[in-house]
Amino acid sequence: MLEANEAYFKQNQEALFSSHMLDLSEESKEDNIATCVKYFKRMAPLGIWLEMEIGITGGEEDGVDNTGVDNSKLYTQPEDIWDIYSALSAISPNFSIAAAFGNVHGVYKPGNVKLHPELLGKHQKHVSEKLGGSSPKPLYVRTPPPPINGFFKYIAPGFSFSTVVPVPRRKRLIPPSKMA
Repeated sequence: MLEANEAYFKQNQEALFSSHMLDLSEESKEDNIATCVKYFKRMAPLGIWLEMEIGITGGEEDGVDNTGVDNSKLYTQPEDIWDIYSALSAISPNFSIAAAFGNVHGVYKPGNVKLHPELLGKHQKHVSEKLGGSSPKPLYVRTPPPPINGFFKYIAPGFSFSTVVPVPRRKRLIPPSKMA
């Protein structure tokens, strides 16, 4: 996809895609960062945004089964965020970090998934302190939608995105015909 983007940019002076997501979360942190740096150096001159994932996600997705991993592996550490921020910000400001905070794939009984969005706020604070108190860019967060009363735990620290899973038609409060 990046080669197609470069070829399109060469002909049209604009990127074919505005962003690329690299999910190397199953790789070591060092390999993940090195690969992202390699690709980001090619993406930055085209104005392409990089979404970088760090930390594993529990459950099973795309044939990768993390259902039996140690619980501590489901949480990205503040030092990981700083390492990523340092490496990528040297190339361009057009990146985001998808940090793990207990995220899982699949369907689980209520209470089995322990999301800790407050950890992401601690990551933000850690990077800010490393930068001498200046406010870093927001982290990128992908998570199932939290309950409305818990939503501000996710957005208060300045996170830029939350995946919103469509509500099945039978559970919608607003009929599709009334949606804007």
